[in-house]
Amino acid sequence: MPDFSIGVDLGGTNLRIAAVSTDGQLLEKVTVPTRIDLGADHVVDNMCGAIRSLSDRYRSRGTFLGAGIGVAGIIDLEAGIVRKSANLPGWENYHVRDQIERRLGARIFLENDAKVAALGEQWLGAGRNVDNMAMLTLGTGIGGAIVLDGKIFHGMNGMAGEFGHVTVEPNGVPCGCGNRGCAERYASASGVVRMAREAIASGQAPELAKAASSEAEFSAKLVYDLAMQGDEAAQRIFRRFGCVLGIMLADIVNVLNLPVYVIGGNVAAAWDAFAPSMFEELHQRSLIYAATAPGDSSGESQDTAQSVGIKQWKTVVKRALLGGDAGLFGGARLTTIVG
Repeated sequence: MPDFSIGVDLGGTNLRIAAVSTDGQLLEKVTVPTRIDLGADHVVDNMCGAIRSLSDRYRSRGTFLGAGIGVAGIIDLEAGIVRKSANLPGWENYHVRDQIERRLGARIFLENDAKVAALGEQWLGAGRNVDNMAMLTLGTGIGGAIVLDGKIFHGMNGMAGEFGHVTVEPNGVPCGCGNRGCAERYASASGVVRMAREAIASGQAPELAKAASSEAEFSAKLVYDLAMQGDEAAQRIFRRFGCVLGIMLADIVNVLNLPVYVIGGNVAAAWDAFAPSMFEELHQRSLIYAATAPGDSSGESQDTAQSVGIKQWKTVVKRALLGGDAGLFGGARLTTIVG
């Protein structure tokens, strides 16, 4: 059996941990509650217990190479410190890597969760046949990552790939980062809910208003469901979503000129609602994309050249394939590509 690594997705609600062989086989996956209310040391103890249990179970079949951990937030890669994470209150400047290495006596790699997910998709998912790609993760906000030569591109201090804070509307909606008109204020779950509430307040979205008054939690999923049922107000929101995403992608394509751009995250499930306007906007705003777009602009059959190994100058925008497991595969992958 090949050697193996452990991939960890450290979320605010759950810890997801998987043993993955170096040839990409998922050996076993476990999920335990994060319990951030009990403090960082308690979470790390639980994580280490699960890592130790998995590694002991498979150590007889191959060498344990270490663990890669994806965390949402700002990570000091060199020091192995979580500087700030909205999902992990009280973890500011917490020395995660040192705490885990001390407990396990194993090599530990810490990384931003969006970047780890991109690495997983590049290794085994939507970017499997390319060395260079970018990924956008659409969730509450927008995460992003760039993979060059099969490795994460971090930039000067690890912040490369902050696509969610590309300005798409000068003097637009204020963003928590201090800017106005950032892409994630429109093309994200929180952006969908914001636009829906504005539509309700305008009196032009009766079905949305009815749904908002009857549901305990008014969500982007609910707006998507209405859009798929034909509600015009909900469809307008997702057309706006796609338009903004297309503007942002056009900027990214023009700057990076990579062959593959992968769109993942929970909100990517609304692909049918936003993709048409996204591709239309992208085609209009990026000369590079217009010149290199595959014949099928739907995004669903843009894989042909890559899947058969044909070298073509095409710019492919496609959905992620690994879902929530992308970060687990990417975390495991870290241990084999980082020195």
